[in-house]
Amino acid sequence: MNINQLRYVLEVANSSSMREASARLYISQPALSTSIRDLEEELGILIFDRTNKGISLTDEGRDFLGYAKKAVSQYEIIEDRYLSKDSGKERFSVSTQHYNFSIKAFTRVIKQFDPDRFLFSIHETKTKDVLDDVRTMKSEVGIVSFSGSSEAVMKKLFRDYQLEFVPLMEKDTYAYVWKDHPLAGLKEISIEDLRAYPCVSFDQSNDGNFYLTEEAMADYPFDKMIRSDDRATSMEIIAELSGYSIGSGMLSEEEAVLQGLVAIKLEEEDPLTIGYITRKGSALSKYGKAYVEELLKYIQ
Repeated sequence: MNINQLRYVLEVANSSSMREASARLYISQPALSTSIRDLEEELGILIFDRTNKGISLTDEGRDFLGYAKKAVSQYEIIEDRYLSKDSGKERFSVSTQHYNFSIKAFTRVIKQFDPDRFLFSIHETKTKDVLDDVRTMKSEVGIVSFSGSSEAVMKKLFRDYQLEFVPLMEKDTYAYVWKDHPLAGLKEISIEDLRAYPCVSFDQSNDGNFYLTEEAMADYPFDKMIRSDDRATSMEIIAELSGYSIGSGMLSEEEAVLQGLVAIKLEEEDPLTIGYITRKGSALSKYGKAYVEELLKYIQ
């Protein structure tokens, strides 16, 4: 078994056919098929079912895929750090849900140290990806949140993934609407008041698992729901369709004016606990420590 075989399995699993996977990998289809069959024989399992209609993962293959993803991710981290042309640069990486304070803390760390050569990364992404990034050490620190409906599941994932969670703040629930929305002038609002308008939610996962959402009221049966995985797209939909999204109310005046959003307190209570995660037993770099110090300034 070698790293290329694991990459082949991942590519085939993400493709509609062996032909498509071989084209993406720039190898012949027979060579790809042979490599995967050799791997299956070595492991003593069948990773893919082959039929006239195409290929699909077996139950054993689906289980193996999870381990393959972790192995390839770890290899790429090592490869990037020690074998790439940028191996001599200072490095630091953060993964975060969609919170502006996490980005501000990141920029302050860069300003504080101002290294001559560096390759820093900040990944604004989905909840599951934040957890995976910290677990696999792609990122040193992650920013996540959970509400009452998702607290038990998230805490179980922290334990399973060997992650430490430090709470920073607890935020009430707000609705974000565009500044010219018919209800924009209200001080408080209910979900019932918003029933006629579409709720725009950040799409967290392929299976739509609301337990991994970064939003409150995730298990509420909204009549009108639009899922988006891009912040700019969500803003456009909210503006054009008089829609709304649900969040923590953490908009500064400057951001509210810039984005055209208004935050209105929701009558329904489902407060968000927001904090950061690190990997248990892992020592933080000087940048990681400085980043955590910046985050701790937000403790409430």
